[in-house]
Amino acid sequence: MKPSVAWGEIAGCLLAAMLVMVQGCAAPQPSQDLLAPTEAQMKIRSVQSRSFDLADRQVAMRGVIAALQDLGFIIERANESLGLVTAARFAEPRFYDVVGITVTVRPEAEGRMTIRANAIYNNKPIEDPKVYQNFFATLERSLFLVKE
Repeated sequence: MKPSVAWGEIAGCLLAAMLVMVQGCAAPQPSQDLLAPTEAQMKIRSVQSRSFDLADRQVAMRGVIAALQDLGFIIERANESLGLVTAARFAEPRFYDVVGITVTVRPEAEGRMTIRANAIYNNKPIEDPKVYQNFFATLERSLFLVKE
C-alpha cells in the first residue's frame, strides 16, 4: 500500500505555512515623513494655544485647574514642574462618552506664559475651534479671579 499523501508534499505545505507566518510577523516600514508637521497640524496648534501676561507658572496652573473644574472636569494629574494638567469628564447628553483634555503651561518670554489645550472626544482629537475658544474664555475669567 502506498500512502495517499507523500512526505514531500507535507513538508512543502509546512514550509509554505512557516514562510507565510514569518512574513506576517514582519513590521511595516514607517515612511520618512511620518512625524513631519503638516499645515493642518500647525493650524490646529494655533487654535489650541494662547499667550497670557503671567510671570508665575503656579498662578497659571491654579487658573487652568480652576477653569477645568468650572467646566465639569475631574483633574486626573497635575504636575507643576512640567506645567501639565490632565482631566476628563463624561460628555452630555449620553454621559458614557468621555472628553479628555491635556493642558500645558510653559514660559514664553519674561512675564508671559503660553497655555496650550489638547482635547479628545472618545479618543478622537477635537479640532473645532469653538471648543478651544470656550475653554480659553473660561480660563481668562479663572485667571482674573486667581490673580486677585
